[in-house]
Amino acid sequence: MSDCIFCKIINKEIPSKIVYEDEKVIAFNDVNPAAPIHILVVPKKHIETLLDVSDEDSAIISHIYKVINKIAKQEDFAKNGFRVITNCGRDSGQEVMHIHFHVLGGKKLGDKIVE
Repeated sequence: MSDCIFCKIINKEIPSKIVYEDEKVIAFNDVNPAAPIHILVVPKKHIETLLDVSDEDSAIISHIYKVINKIAKQEDFAKNGFRVITNCGRDSGQEVMHIHFHVLGGKKLGDKIVE
């Protein structure tokens, strides 16, 4: 896991603009944003993909969605809406093999999800 960029961000080996952090997750601004608001929410436990989520990990996934709601209110984009995307595996576009949730907002997002 030591070469995982998200693990390095979690361990503060790589700087990032953190918008939320607790004992289970970290959320930070994406360095290559696809929208005016583009936040990544990442569990601190290294889980590679959605396919690797175990029964005991289900509480972390639930917590992530609670954190996303909190961030949307804290950063004041909840009212206008936002999109949450999770890619699973290389063919989906997952570039970092550490499960993460993209939170996109700040503008009207198109209907087209697959390019």
